[in-house]
Amino acid sequence: MAEAKNLRLDTNDEARSMAETLLRTARYGALAVLEPGSGHPFTSRVGCVPDMDGTIYIPLSGLSAHTKALMADPRCSLLLGETGKGDPLTNPRLSLKGRAVRVEKDSDTHARLYRRYIARQKKAGLYLDLPDFAFYRLESDHAFLNGGFGKAFDLTGADMFLPHDELLSELIKVEEGIVSHMNEDHAEAVGLYATVLAKAEAGPWRIATIDPRGLDLVLGERLIRLNFATPLKSAAEIRPVLVELAKEARAKLAG
Repeated sequence: MAEAKNLRLDTNDEARSMAETLLRTARYGALAVLEPGSGHPFTSRVGCVPDMDGTIYIPLSGLSAHTKALMADPRCSLLLGETGKGDPLTNPRLSLKGRAVRVEKDSDTHARLYRRYIARQKKAGLYLDLPDFAFYRLESDHAFLNGGFGKAFDLTGADMFLPHDELLSELIKVEEGIVSHMNEDHAEAVGLYATVLAKAEAGPWRIATIDPRGLDLVLGERLIRLNFATPLKSAAEIRPVLVELAKEARAKLAG
């Protein structure tokens, strides 16, 4: 019998960038768990939000079948990626495997995730405020990226997630204030980020979240990613970077 051919490509920067976009723009995904008793796979659509390092968190009701399955066995898999136009199999998707870990509701992490989730899905407060809902962290150190036909990659946690260093800690402290300031006092600049730099349609765009590598903009149900030309090296760089982005957008608009 002929030996099976390995069709996975060597992981490169293009694959890492594609995975980053899928993680950062994820609003929902397909969560697969193991059904208690039968052991059969059980899949459900769930909401998603990335934390600043890129780790995915999922809000789940304690009354749902998939949450009860995770309580019995935390192993799970999450499929991310939207279909878009044309053949859905030509669109990139990311399959993460790992374990789901519940976040305590009185923790700083929960408060941050709640804010980030609401920024992306405004009406989510209708269920996030229910007492049985909690966020679950998907602890994953491996994922499979299918970037379309002939573009298959294996990714490690280091390929997908940022390290928890001083930069991340400092940016977490200032993110909420910067996002609020930009949306309330510099809405025109935020709109230019979306329409000129990200080439999106016109509308009342808002910054939803920021991380060391870029920012996420939201308009209704639409979410887009704008990466920085150079990743931040310190939290103090975020304001000058936002100013330069506005200057760049205005220059392109004028030219």
